[in-house]
Amino acid sequence: MDIVSKTNPLHHYLWGNNCDGWTLVDKNDLSVKLESMPAGTEEALHYHEYAQQFFFILKGVADFEIEGSRITVNKNQGIHINPQEKHRIINGSDEELEFILCSQPSTQHDRHNIA
Repeated sequence: MDIVSKTNPLHHYLWGNNCDGWTLVDKNDLSVKLESMPAGTEEALHYHEYAQQFFFILKGVADFEIEGSRITVNKNQGIHINPQEKHRIINGSDEELEFILCSQPSTQHDRHNIA
């Protein structure tokens, strides 16, 4: 077993508009990532056919759009997204947003952007 962290992830990646990600668990049936979003960034509206997701906010405030509703999630709070729910995360604040993202099963090949 390996100890993983932001400084020792399985994999580091860039996504969206200058957003960072660190893969902590990478299995077909479970993915755990640490991600950060600079102030004023957002991801594209999308859904996952099979994967459910859980976001836990470590730093900052996140706004989620889920099935047309907007929900604010503060530091030390989390939110569950069911499979097939159209969603996106938005950092509308002036501060960096950092969160843990758990997906079960992994979202690899299971992301469908809404045009």
